[in-house]
Amino acid sequence: MSWLRKLYDWVLTLADSAYGTITLFIVSFTESSFLPIPADPLLIALGLGKTKRAFYYAFICTLASVLGGIFGYLIGYFIWWSSPGEYSQVAMFFFNIVPGFSMELFDKVKVQYEAYNFFVIFMAAFTPIPYKVFSISAGAFYINLPTFIIASILGRGLRFYMVSALVWFFGPRVKRIMDKYFNWFIVILTIVFTLSYFLLGYIF
Repeated sequence: MSWLRKLYDWVLTLADSAYGTITLFIVSFTESSFLPIPADPLLIALGLGKTKRAFYYAFICTLASVLGGIFGYLIGYFIWWSSPGEYSQVAMFFFNIVPGFSMELFDKVKVQYEAYNFFVIFMAAFTPIPYKVFSISAGAFYINLPTFIIASILGRGLRFYMVSALVWFFGPRVKRIMDKYFNWFIVILTIVFTLSYFLLGYIF
């Protein structure tokens, strides 16, 4: 995991440069629409590098993530179906290549949307469950766009601001723990996000 440690140290240096905010924005945006790379580790690392800007980073993360979610929604709304009930080539690409996507899952998510659309979107935005699955499926199943945006803002905002609050309150202590137990942190984080994919299939 030495390369991850080097990456973590490099990310900390980004906090003092313009590239940190840009990188956080890009990662947050793409994670909400098509890439399986969570923004949380970068948000934590940047917050630790510059604790006073922790809530600013949370704002950037929330803004980019919601915009990325809207982009995912538009993918689902406009190019997910080649004809009614028939998946497009774009959809097949996601099913075959992008982790977390499957036809069976989409059918189950549709049922959940019909009963609890706002709550389902909020929980996907707040928890480690892959949010991009729900941003794209919300568009594919024509969920009301304002409902999607409001639920996403609340879920993503609560999640990222909670992370930044912990970094702001316990920054120096957290950084010492991260520096000392970095390898264990990566292992635990990997387990959490791996389990989230299994949890997604189990719940739905």
